[in-house]
Amino acid sequence: MKRIFIRTVFFVFLASICMKTYSQKELLQSGPMTGYSDFREVMLWVQTKEEAEVKIFYQNKDSADDKHWTNKVITNKDNAFVAHLLADSVEPGSIYNYELYINSKKINFDYQTSFQTQILWKWRKEPPNFSFAAGSGTYINEPQYDRPGKGYGGDYKIFENIAKKRPDFMLWLGDNVYLREGDWSTKTGIMHRYTHTRSLPEMQSLLASVHHYAVLDDHDFGDNDSDRSFWNKKETIDAFKLFWANPSYGIGDINGAITFFTWADCDFFMLDNRSHRTPNYRKTDKKTILGEKQLEWLKDALVHSKANFKFVVMGGQFLTTAGMFEVYSNYGFDKERGDIINFIYENKIENIVFLTGDRHHSEINVLNRTFCPIIYDITSSPFTSGAASKWEIEINPLRVPGSLINVRNYVVLEVSGKRKKRKLDVIFYDADNNKIFEYEIKNQNLKREEKKRRKKKSNKKKK
Repeated sequence: MKRIFIRTVFFVFLASICMKTYSQKELLQSGPMTGYSDFREVMLWVQTKEEAEVKIFYQNKDSADDKHWTNKVITNKDNAFVAHLLADSVEPGSIYNYELYINSKKINFDYQTSFQTQILWKWRKEPPNFSFAAGSGTYINEPQYDRPGKGYGGDYKIFENIAKKRPDFMLWLGDNVYLREGDWSTKTGIMHRYTHTRSLPEMQSLLASVHHYAVLDDHDFGDNDSDRSFWNKKETIDAFKLFWANPSYGIGDINGAITFFTWADCDFFMLDNRSHRTPNYRKTDKKTILGEKQLEWLKDALVHSKANFKFVVMGGQFLTTAGMFEVYSNYGFDKERGDIINFIYENKIENIVFLTGDRHHSEINVLNRTFCPIIYDITSSPFTSGAASKWEIEINPLRVPGSLINVRNYVVLEVSGKRKKRKLDVIFYDADNNKIFEYEIKNQNLKREEKKRRKKKSNKKKK
């Protein structure tokens, strides 16, 4: 009888522990997500369903003694129960496994939770090879708030399939959520939309072990084709800051969803194409998408950059001359587009790649003029929103033949090779992880090309 009593007490105790642990997991709304990564710190993100204490324990995969805790945060309703947790006791070039604790109870996951710090390679060795995924257009159906009829979103498995590729990080190229008319006028609606999208089950494993950086576009910012006139932009920008873990939100005195980061030997200029944008139909000679301050910063930063590849990231297409919808060549913004192109030429800024979204199709555009830097624009869209089907009629001579993709898709970009001979492999996949299109971009060196031309010309004269 005594044994039965002890056994019963033990199982009751064990059950209570399990129930308590499970109840803490029930408090988790979404995440955890790994945000920006640098040499000495990494930002982590999590959202709970109600007020709770959250913190993260992390340990170096290769060192049992290198273990630490992030700061502790009490989530609250005013901030959508979101916490940003800083891992600031890390070493460069390391992988850390981490554990989430809610109200001091460890939360278990059936997928990997880890992050990495960047490698301190400069002046020491060749730059490390790396890969990253990119795309835009995440629409998650919610019938009571969607337009009547067939759901606009689908193929959510695409996020699980991106995770299987194990990129080092991921760029969200805008329209990362789709604010509906019931959302964008209130903080309550905006927070609901972000929470609903971020809570997608198929997204969680990708969030947990791939570093994430984001820019916004019109559907994150306000209504369709929204611009600087949107009256509630403070709330939408505040939501963007809450739900992403970028290195910054603004640069110097430039406000908005703008930031910058470096990965290995590549620089990423993350631009805000909405906060400063002139309304499409306004009649004025001073039409701008980026605004004067942001544009001047971009020019200065591109000239200063020593990166092998310079990625300019923003919501809308830059290069295409199709002049349809909100591309840079439409609505009178072509003057600013031409100014940026001429600036690149005059300052001989090599290996510049625009990464863009918005258009509900993917394609690669190339502007290649003799004796000038080659300019690329890689568009990737959509993840889960509706794919365009009839845009083949666009007259766009800059499009790489065969690169037009009209299904849900994403792109993986792989940077590899020795320092002076780096290359960029661009690979598009559909939602089922079938390869659709491949393209290679080689590191351009105008001085080297000029030497080759002179040598070739000299050899011809000798003959």
